[in-house]
Amino acid sequence: MQRMFAKFSRAIAKAVGSPYACVLAALSVVLWALTGPVFGFSETWQLVINTGTTIITFLMVFLIQNSQNRDAEALQLKLDEIIFALSAADDSMIDIERLDQESLDALQKRYETVLKTAKQKREKDGASKEA
Repeated sequence: MQRMFAKFSRAIAKAVGSPYACVLAALSVVLWALTGPVFGFSETWQLVINTGTTIITFLMVFLIQNSQNRDAEALQLKLDEIIFALSAADDSMIDIERLDQESLDALQKRYETVLKTAKQKREKDGASKEA
């Protein structure tokens, strides 16, 4: 079931992300608007566009979220591979996306300190080269 859904969501995400889908959506709205006088701009006429767009939006949220989750996971795996492959990299950074917010905040502070130290070192090195 998951494999079929992934295949389906990938195909739908690709299709609705195309320029053709945007043109089709715009043409649908124009066609709906042009039929307004025929239906006397009735509540039913308005309900058609409201219901249609609500249903499409509701379904698209799940498809887009599935696509984003898959892309994010693939990106994390690629980053993990790079970290693993680099001997100077900190292997504890692999899989940090699963940490709680408190741990991520602590890492953020740690790397802010590392960055500050590196900037100071560069400024010091740059000043000594000028002298």
